[in-house]
Amino acid sequence: MVAEKPSDGSGPLRRAGRAVGRALHMPFTGTAKGIRRATHAHGAGESGLGKLIELHAVNGAGDMMITVALASTVFFSVPTDEARGRVALYLAVTMAPFTLLAPVIGPLFDRIPHGRRAAMAGAMLARAMLAVAMSGAVATGDLELYPAALGVLVSSKAYGVVRSAVVPRLLPPNFSLVKANSRVTLAGLLATGLAAPVGAGLQAIGPQWPLYGASALFTVGGFLAFTLPHKVDSAKGERKAMLLEHGLEHGHLQHRKPGLRTVGPSVLHGLQANAALRCLSGFLIFFLAFLLREDPLGGQSAAVSLGIVAVAAGVGNALGTAVGAWLKSRGPEKIIATVLGLTLCVAIGAAVLFGGLMVAVLGATAGLAQALAKLSLDALIQRDVPEQVRTSAFARSETLLQMAWVAGGAIGIALPLNGSLGMAVAAGLLATGAALSVRGLLHAARRGTPHPRVA
Repeated sequence: MVAEKPSDGSGPLRRAGRAVGRALHMPFTGTAKGIRRATHAHGAGESGLGKLIELHAVNGAGDMMITVALASTVFFSVPTDEARGRVALYLAVTMAPFTLLAPVIGPLFDRIPHGRRAAMAGAMLARAMLAVAMSGAVATGDLELYPAALGVLVSSKAYGVVRSAVVPRLLPPNFSLVKANSRVTLAGLLATGLAAPVGAGLQAIGPQWPLYGASALFTVGGFLAFTLPHKVDSAKGERKAMLLEHGLEHGHLQHRKPGLRTVGPSVLHGLQANAALRCLSGFLIFFLAFLLREDPLGGQSAAVSLGIVAVAAGVGNALGTAVGAWLKSRGPEKIIATVLGLTLCVAIGAAVLFGGLMVAVLGATAGLAQALAKLSLDALIQRDVPEQVRTSAFARSETLLQMAWVAGGAIGIALPLNGSLGMAVAAGLLATGAALSVRGLLHAARRGTPHPRVA
């Protein structure tokens, strides 16, 4: 008895099914492969930097999901006066304790250099659990929402501090630190931009859904942190750094405890300038959020007005990151002084000629300046701080910059909603930073550095 052959149509059907499956699968696998090629290019895959770039993208997307959920609850869902009170309460319950906790973060991670991967994973998983905890209170905005938000904030900043300390150990050959940080930062910006509409779509389903999305992302991030190379946890040759200037005695440079506990004046003045720009960022976020809600740009709705300023700032930030990667470490003191002076001029112009266009231009300029100044500060730390203490210097500088952002936000929430007054205050913040830092930066640039430049 002869076995029956399969029907003639079974083969073509199978092939057609496989073709349809590949067609449906290709957009996702193709996109994933393209992202992997971009993040692992130029030796970043071999060094482990590519994995950190992907981890930071997940971090940025998760933070945006939480931002969407909190903004909808604390800001958009109630009248302006009540929203201002809620945001003030948010600052009091979350930001004030954070200003006390932030100085501890850098020194804490100095003490556990062998557990950096675990620290980043812990910061991710803590936010995953806190996002779920917040989902029950996010619809009502009850007081129990705020302690969980504080935990999210502290965990997010702790991740940022450790991430800054990790980057120097993952540099590919012939890669500058400023270029590596620009790649990491740009990945976070792109992920944030992609996550924003997704978060808004989840918000339309229910106020807790962006938090569920954030929890899923942070859980993935917790596992990704452990895929980083083991050298991330190595502390070989490291010492602690203190953000103090070298002492001068009779015109000669005096080192404190053979120089490993000090940073040069370029780093110190660069940090002062960056603190002014970070303070401006916090101020603009809170001040413009309420101002544009009361007085939208050019007759637009409040949401559209806020969106215009947010997009302008995001474009400026992305442009600054791209320019920073192109500039590498050329003249970082001059770059910081230039962008700080440029932003001050735009802020003065916005105070004198207050209007929608000037607000958007200031947002874009502030975004560009903050990105370029931070990347230039990274270059200064790379150039002037010995390798043995570089990761510690990154951790402590990042903590100080986060505190400056908190201070700016507090000023923004307390200020009366007067556009010209607000822009004048913004100009005052920048002028203070310029007075403290620009002269020292330009003097350091003319004098040069005793340390060899790192490409």
